[in-house]
Amino acid sequence: MTGTIACANQKGGVGKTTTVVNLGTYLALGGRRVLVVDLDPQGNATSGLGVDKGDVSHSVYDLVCETAPAADLVVHTRVERLDLIPSSLALAGAEVELAALPDRENRLARALEAVTPMYDDIFIDCPPSLGLLTVNALTASDAVLIPLQCEYYALEGLSQLIATINLVRDNLNPDLAIAGVLLTMFDARTNLSAEVRDEARRHLGRTVFDAIVPRSVRLSEAPSYGVPIALYSPDSRGATAYRELAAEYLARAGRARHATASRIHEPMGALP
Repeated sequence: MTGTIACANQKGGVGKTTTVVNLGTYLALGGRRVLVVDLDPQGNATSGLGVDKGDVSHSVYDLVCETAPAADLVVHTRVERLDLIPSSLALAGAEVELAALPDRENRLARALEAVTPMYDDIFIDCPPSLGLLTVNALTASDAVLIPLQCEYYALEGLSQLIATINLVRDNLNPDLAIAGVLLTMFDARTNLSAEVRDEARRHLGRTVFDAIVPRSVRLSEAPSYGVPIALYSPDSRGATAYRELAAEYLARAGRARHATASRIHEPMGALP
C-alpha cells in the first residue's frame, strides 16, 4: 500500500514515531518523495527529524484548523526527498477546538489534498489516543499501519483500534485499508516476545509484516541526535529491520488495498 498512511495505535510507546521516521527515511533514500505529518502534540517525529519544536511558528495545528495551506507548512529535513509538516504544543488544544466545528472529522483530509500529488507516500504520525486527531488521520488516509509491541496484552489493546477503524470505514472513509501490522520491540531473549509474535501471526495472518523491529539501543538513541537510524547507525539491527520493512512495504503495494477487516476480526484474548 502506497499513498497516505496513518500510523496508529492508542497505546503510547509502541513505536509509531520510530516507524514513521525510519520507514519514511528508507523510502526517501530509495528515491521516493515522502512527507511526514506529525499529528502528535508531543512532536517526537518533529524533533526526531532534526526540527526544533521551539522554532516552529506554524505547524500541523494550522493545518487542522485550516488557517494555513499545507504547502506553506512543509519543511525540508536532513534526508533528501523527505519533508515534514511539524507539530507544536498548540496542537494539544486542537481536539477541543475541533469538537465545535462543522465536518470536524474531514479537516485534515481536505487540507492535505493540495500537497498529495507532490508525494509518493504521506505518513501521518498519530497521537496515542483514539480522539478527533486520530479520526482525522484515519479519514484522510488510504490505509493504516499498526505497530504492535511484543509485550503482554498487546493483542487485547488492538481490538479497540480495529473497532475505531471499522467505525471510520462505516461512516467516513469506506476505502480505508490495513497496510499491515508491524511487530516492534521484539526481544529474542524472552519467551514472551516469541509468544506475542506467534499469537499475532495466528490471529492476524498475512496482515503481519515479515519484518520485525527489535529492541535496540541505537533506535532509542537516534532521536536525541535529531536523525533517523539510517544516518545515526546504518549497520545496526534496528536499521536493518526498517530497511527490510521499506522493501516489504513496497512489495505489498497493490495487495494491501484489497485487505478486509475480516482478516483481523478473529477473537483476540490475552496470551496464555
